[in-house]
Amino acid sequence: MPKIKKKLTTAQKRAIKAEKAERRKKYEWVFMNGKQVRVKRRPMIDGMDVDEFILRNADPIWLHQNEMWEYIKTDEDREHIEEDENENEIPF
Repeated sequence: MPKIKKKLTTAQKRAIKAEKAERRKKYEWVFMNGKQVRVKRRPMIDGMDVDEFILRNADPIWLHQNEMWEYIKTDEDREHIEEDENENEIPF
């Protein structure tokens, strides 16, 4: 004789939906070695990756204090950016 399946109550459905939404926020699906695997998401700040947020908002003093010297913009970097902009202009 087949087992009769009971229907879930609205509270149970709501709880399952909330758990599913929480799992989607916490994990993401990626392919590794041809298989689909669930891995934890990288932390985000205002919809940006943490590293990108730091690069956009950190001042040189903070970068120096946290030993992130490679991200400090110098005068040489600014000159290279200006040269690249000049190369893209029309030559006449």
